[in-house]
Amino acid sequence: MMTAWLCLLMTLGFASPNPDDLDRDLVGYWPLSGDFRDHSGNGLDATAEGTVDRLAPGRDGTPGRAAGFDGQSGGLVVPLDAARELAEGDLTVSAWVFTEGQVDSPIGDLVSQYNASTRRGLILGIKTNAGVTFSHANDRHLQFGIDDDRESDWLPVGVPGGDGTLLAFALASHDGALYAGTCEPGASDSGRVYRYDGGTTWTDCGSPDGSNSVTSLAVFEGTLYAGTGRYRVAGSSLPESPNDTPGGRVFRYEGGTTWTDCGQLPDVIAVSGLTVFQGTLYAGSLYAPAGFFRYEGGTTWTALETPEGKRVEAIAPFDGLLYATSYDQGHVFRFDGQDWTDLGPLGDPEINTQTYSLAVYQGALHVGTWRSGRVYRLGDQGEWIDVGRLGEELEVMGMLPHNGRLMAGSLPLAQVYRYEGGQDWRLLTQLDTTPEVVYRRAWTMAEHAGRLFVSTLPSGQVFAYRAGASTSWDQTFPAGWHHVAAVRSGDSLRLFVDGSPVASETVDGSGAFDLSAEAPLRIGSGPNAPFRGRLAEVRLHGRALSDDEIARLASP
Repeated sequence: MMTAWLCLLMTLGFASPNPDDLDRDLVGYWPLSGDFRDHSGNGLDATAEGTVDRLAPGRDGTPGRAAGFDGQSGGLVVPLDAARELAEGDLTVSAWVFTEGQVDSPIGDLVSQYNASTRRGLILGIKTNAGVTFSHANDRHLQFGIDDDRESDWLPVGVPGGDGTLLAFALASHDGALYAGTCEPGASDSGRVYRYDGGTTWTDCGSPDGSNSVTSLAVFEGTLYAGTGRYRVAGSSLPESPNDTPGGRVFRYEGGTTWTDCGQLPDVIAVSGLTVFQGTLYAGSLYAPAGFFRYEGGTTWTALETPEGKRVEAIAPFDGLLYATSYDQGHVFRFDGQDWTDLGPLGDPEINTQTYSLAVYQGALHVGTWRSGRVYRLGDQGEWIDVGRLGEELEVMGMLPHNGRLMAGSLPLAQVYRYEGGQDWRLLTQLDTTPEVVYRRAWTMAEHAGRLFVSTLPSGQVFAYRAGASTSWDQTFPAGWHHVAAVRSGDSLRLFVDGSPVASETVDGSGAFDLSAEAPLRIGSGPNAPFRGRLAEVRLHGRALSDDEIARLASP
């Protein structure tokens, strides 16, 4: 069926009858070559919000052939009427994208038209989720999502490791697969890593050492790394683990069930946060004594100063700096590669004695707390802004944005909440209903294959959920110039990189989603974060381009 806007374009003579013409059904075309004008003839010129470099080097290195985005400003905004044209039907968004190899912050959204209050629209961006409890859960993953305020049920997808597993301590998506690091506290058990193979099937990838937990996962230099530890299960008001083997080591995954030992962190029995900053791997200590370490290769780690002797727990790069939570004080600390800065208490220091998790949403750093169960956002002037409590919960655990929605898990009821704006959070579900226990935890999160995965304690179950419909290329997005295309075709979403299909998802009924967001179309920004890098040749088609047409757009 021909959509209303397409009829209008054909009437005005903007749509070519030639089915092989790349200008057919072209809604907008922004070369970003010295200006921000729409060169499709449809008058959808963009304007800059904040600083956008109109003279950035293009693919051939010539200045003025691309637009440069600093990851802090608002990007380019197209008039509201353009967004309304995307209400229904097939579409294609494409662009040439340049990113640096090491970006100590989320890379951000490429093109979006999304209304957070109505949860409607589309988002194309490159996502990084770090500081999700202890793991760097997603690293530079290309994602394309649409929404019409729809959500799936919460589907149990199995217990990695089976009956002996207390929880999936860590989750991370890497090289097209989702991995879980477990806590298995039995006397003859040890923490292991499992790969999700669909349904409720998890494949054993081995036990790095004899300790009871794999506490953290991160991708460094294209390879999965795991931190281990002896988790003190009594900290969750459960019987202590009889396995007293210390961990505190980091391992590199070699495939199958093989792990290479990358060294012991000095005086550490359990690794806490694991992330990449300034091109190398960093780790912290879950228990006293406090420790913070930089990986030097082989089995060598350099011990660095900790912030005022405090433990470093969840750690995540943001805006060129490294941020850390702590269990020793309800503060957040910032590291510039040499020194720490105390960013002060979050709320009442008599109530908030620990900070737990980090997430970047709408371009701002968000932090979860114990014991108020509240989330705080770091303001532009360095102030902490209270953005509300998760019901009556006491602790905010794993937290990340999923298809435009900020999601957070909690203790003591293992609930999951969605941020509604202001200080409002909406309870979506309780995932763990184990009877006769003090604490239930929705522990950590990761995105994979267009879905959100959440682990729980003490059931050990992992759950999957989908907001709207989305697909993701679960590989580390490469540096340099690359062509990206996102296609909506009926109920299917597809992603292309450099002219080749790399990811697809089919969500029944999503072809009927109405994307009328009543929000502007944005280039270089969106609900996740402003874009860091360069864009050129941004095109928006009101149809699903063929594989051949996308390959032609991606040709050098």
